[in-house]
Amino acid sequence: MSMYGRDPWGGPLEICHDSATDDDRSRNLDIDRGALSRTLDETQQSWLLAGPGDPGRKKKKYVDIGCLVVSRKLFVWTLGVLLAAAVFAGVVAGIAKAIPRRHRPPPPPDDYTVALHKALMFFNGQRSGKLPKHNNIPWRGNSCMKDGLSDPAVRRSLVGGYYDAGDAVKFNFPAAFSMTLLSWSVIEYSAKYDAAGELGHVRDIIKWGSDYFLKTFNSTADSIDRVVAQVGSTATSPGSTQPNDRYCWMRPEDIDYPRPVVECHACSDLAAEMAAALAAASIVFKDNKAYSQKLVHGATTLFQFARERRGRYSAGGSDAAKFYNSTSYWDEFVWGSSWMYLATGNSSYLTLATHPKLAKHAGAFWGGPDYGVFSWDNKLTGAQVLLSRLRLFLSPGYPYEETLSTFHNQTSIIMCSYLPIFKSFNRTRGGLIQLNHGKPQPLQYVVNAAFLASVFSDYLEAADTPGWYCGPHFYSIEVLRSFARTQIEYILGKNPLKMSYVVGFGNHYPKHVHHRGASIPKNGVHYGCKGGWKWRDTKKPNPNIIVGAMVAGPDRHDGFKDVRKNYNYTEATLAGNAGLVAALVALSGEGHGVDKNTMFSAVPPMFPSPPPPPAPWKP
Repeated sequence: MSMYGRDPWGGPLEICHDSATDDDRSRNLDIDRGALSRTLDETQQSWLLAGPGDPGRKKKKYVDIGCLVVSRKLFVWTLGVLLAAAVFAGVVAGIAKAIPRRHRPPPPPDDYTVALHKALMFFNGQRSGKLPKHNNIPWRGNSCMKDGLSDPAVRRSLVGGYYDAGDAVKFNFPAAFSMTLLSWSVIEYSAKYDAAGELGHVRDIIKWGSDYFLKTFNSTADSIDRVVAQVGSTATSPGSTQPNDRYCWMRPEDIDYPRPVVECHACSDLAAEMAAALAAASIVFKDNKAYSQKLVHGATTLFQFARERRGRYSAGGSDAAKFYNSTSYWDEFVWGSSWMYLATGNSSYLTLATHPKLAKHAGAFWGGPDYGVFSWDNKLTGAQVLLSRLRLFLSPGYPYEETLSTFHNQTSIIMCSYLPIFKSFNRTRGGLIQLNHGKPQPLQYVVNAAFLASVFSDYLEAADTPGWYCGPHFYSIEVLRSFARTQIEYILGKNPLKMSYVVGFGNHYPKHVHHRGASIPKNGVHYGCKGGWKWRDTKKPNPNIIVGAMVAGPDRHDGFKDVRKNYNYTEATLAGNAGLVAALVALSGEGHGVDKNTMFSAVPPMFPSPPPPPAPWKP
């Protein structure tokens, strides 16, 4: 046995020294037999057989996409197919989109929305002064551009505002109530106005009125001693032929006679109502901080004047006493102070609005034939509903709760009086409630009641209350809404005459509206004071349609006379149309509900936040 042993792997352990170099040995080394024991594939054989200048077959290329290794050729083809498919799908989609389709038309607007569009147009037809380009009443133009300037006692511009009805007088008392009511409806139902595409329009209407009111007193002062009550005159002595806005029948654009201005120095009712109008408008325009603050300042000045200089604006046999006589100013105090509180958050106004003596003077604790009738003269019912809203949503508690609870209870009683079962008010055979006890011009009172019933039912629903009690009987809020709907539907044509009392709505409506501008053609001819009488007296329909005008309405027997000279049937007014707009927007669209928060945007938290904790004690 060799002294060196053997390597267990088959070779000697000693190192044999050879004169051959490592490179020579590497070249002469036998091929590993173990490696030759397996068959080589074609690629491997090509590697071994290829000569020095022969690259052999091309090596396949691969792409590593993370979780998978694929042939580069297959990857490129797959990617190309996918891109081609995407382009093809895009082309097909583009062609399909370009092909005109028959889309389902949106559902037609309900009758309330259609009538709302028209009712708002009435205010465009009543504008005085320099008209905006978008007024959309082709037969109207600039008018009464010297108002105020032509009166030597005033000598300042009173251009603008609205004509009250079918004449050219500007009565601030009913006009202010109209703007307050419109602002209230916008605050509650701005989403519905927006859905109907009328939010900008109704805001323009309110601003037109508010801008004019700011001209009728020194709105930049902190205190005033007078306010304009009226522009234009209706006074005529027996046998007088003096031209004025009632004796003459002229288009406002053609008026060439002097228009006097009536100012008052003690008119609590007028000033408080104008304060309410500006205060409510300030909430509507809260998104315009500078303008809103201007309105609040003017409202504050007016309300202070109303409280300091007591008196009725219509006292003394004035023009206003014949057409818009105010019976008292206590209801305007409750109404105005309620709006002042909502516009300013100043609790002194709420203290006044809920003062028991003020409520007593306003008639909150006794009935009477006109109790519950909301109108340009009596705002108590509206104030009670407004303050019931405050109680339902904010519940301020002491010291306001006692009076607020009374107002809430009285509101419930008033809502009960609207229902046919209680016989508080008569109804015509056609179903129209007689809130003015069969007297002429009933519709202005009906639309106000329809609005109050609708908005109060929405208050109850927002407060998660399904109804209210009338004595021991419980009635659902749907009963109130049904009352509002039936009254408005009567006005829109569901009546014995099948006539719409809103001009331009439906196919059968009054054609001889008591309205100077609508009854005289715009033909380039100037018709003087008496020259227009032939248009007043003709039996032909008006040449111009005063779209949206709600006429005075039928008599207590559902009868109606479409006669131009009979204003008890055919005259439309600002206050009447304001109530109509408010009722229509409350009933329009799908669903119900009010904007709970905007009304209280200026009201601070009813209860103060807790004081901060004391500082740590130090020895």
